[in-house]
Amino acid sequence: MSDTVKDTAGSLVEVDGLTVDFGGLRAVDGLGFRLERGAALALVGESGSGKSTVASALLGLHRGTGAEVGGTIEVAGLDVGRASEDALRRLRGGTAAMVFQDPLSSLDPYYAVGDQIAEVYRVHTRASRRAARARAVEVLDRVGIPDAVRRSRSRPHEFSGGMRQRALIAMALACEPELLIADEPTTALDVTVQAQILDLLHTLREETGMGLLLVTHDVGVAAESVDEVLVMRHGRQVEHGSVTEVLGAPREPYTRELLGAVPRVDAPRAGRAEPGAETGAGSDAGSGAGCDAGSASGSDGPGEPVLEAVGLHRVFGRGKKAFAAVDGVSITVRRGETLGVVGESGSGKTTLGRMLVGLLEPTAGEVRHDGHARVGVDPSVQMVFQDPVSSLNPRRSVGESIADPLRARGERDETRIRARVRELLERVGLEAAHHDRYPHEFSGGQRQRVGIARALAADPRVIVCDEPVSALDVTTQAQVVALLAELQRELGLALVFIAHDLAVVRQVSDRVAVMRRGRIVEQGPADQVYDHPQDPYTGQLLAAVPALDPAVAARRRSARREPATI
Repeated sequence: MSDTVKDTAGSLVEVDGLTVDFGGLRAVDGLGFRLERGAALALVGESGSGKSTVASALLGLHRGTGAEVGGTIEVAGLDVGRASEDALRRLRGGTAAMVFQDPLSSLDPYYAVGDQIAEVYRVHTRASRRAARARAVEVLDRVGIPDAVRRSRSRPHEFSGGMRQRALIAMALACEPELLIADEPTTALDVTVQAQILDLLHTLREETGMGLLLVTHDVGVAAESVDEVLVMRHGRQVEHGSVTEVLGAPREPYTRELLGAVPRVDAPRAGRAEPGAETGAGSDAGSGAGCDAGSASGSDGPGEPVLEAVGLHRVFGRGKKAFAAVDGVSITVRRGETLGVVGESGSGKTTLGRMLVGLLEPTAGEVRHDGHARVGVDPSVQMVFQDPVSSLNPRRSVGESIADPLRARGERDETRIRARVRELLERVGLEAAHHDRYPHEFSGGQRQRVGIARALAADPRVIVCDEPVSALDVTTQAQVVALLAELQRELGLALVFIAHDLAVVRQVSDRVAVMRRGRIVEQGPADQVYDHPQDPYTGQLLAAVPALDPAVAARRRSARREPATI
């Protein structure tokens, strides 16, 4: 293969007629775009739209995988398709660098973060160990890691999620790349940390002149970060233009549907979503109606208390290492209502949820079901977890997993069990024939529906949802939330909806509790908390939520002052 390099005065990235085939599946179909030096472009679309496949193609990562790549890709003048292996190695991490969604899977858990960055620098520059080490500390400091000399000796597990993502960006910056590819860099982060990472990317682009290709399913993240947006669907370009044009006045119906499914933090809760309005795609762009869980008790107001936490404490560790994850929390959940619980990572949300279900016993305080203190696990309170992949056994069919609560209640008739499981599958929008399929055969949204079906098998009165839609694209997210709303209306369920996405929580919740460092700093009716926050911390959270208007996003970015640590 020849290393054809054009005049580097041209576009930083030029893609023309790109196709990528995996066997009989065409993942990318005739895509073309340019990215100028110093500019930022977002590839936006649902899961499976081909975004990440395009990002990988820019670095030649499909070579040797069996994928068939057609068309032309040029990065900084290098013809990626015709480049030699040596040229591709120089491209990856040197001319162009990639930041992935999950930094834990990109960082070696056995080595200090600084050593890993230094190794990347040495591979591309042949610098001495001392110089590489100094460069690692320099870039860690540049991305805002406090006490960079000391923290460079830390391993990845000793960093928070936001700090790990900063470390990955530092690694990408080590060789001063002309192009940074960020593939869903903020998906797993809470809103304040997400805002800090997006601000960091913006500042680095301004200061270094590097180009940015952002891959995201979050339209709000795109509005915060880029100059142009390219909307993808089924491997093809749907719409491409400036961020202001595409997000402010979309021409294509699909783009409008995508925007319509985005929950808005500044929109009051609309009326209850109608049964069957699961797609969320056709909802009014400003109302968020497709995501409104509503109250099952409707105009009659909330029902009787079904779940209460009274003075809950949960301490981990002992002695000087003791840490109060939940510190004196009291809440009440009534029949048919949704209580939203929001806060940053480490605020105690998940620990609270696990105590409500009985998966953790409180250090002090008590959980009451229907006014009585709970002892052990009560089937009337079930949980839907954030990651259905890890909560479903990959070696068992989804039907068997859904059947577990039925068998735990003493049901032994396999005919009745199978009939009930098939009924539950259909109830959550899947097919009865899916009974014998395994988790890997389902999409993320479908797996979450399986998790909901398993929770319903116990005939619960309360479902605690722990980040149930955080890993889903906006349209799938709207569908899952609408499903929960429909189930709530029909079954009179109470929901505890734990999430770091404040926009989703506003649209689904009757009341909201804001947690910080194990305590509830504010709680009340959702619209009151969002429109008139009483605690400064609540205001900080709301100010960090991505805005769909690029002008508003720019104003917020200039107004934010980044904390010293995350």
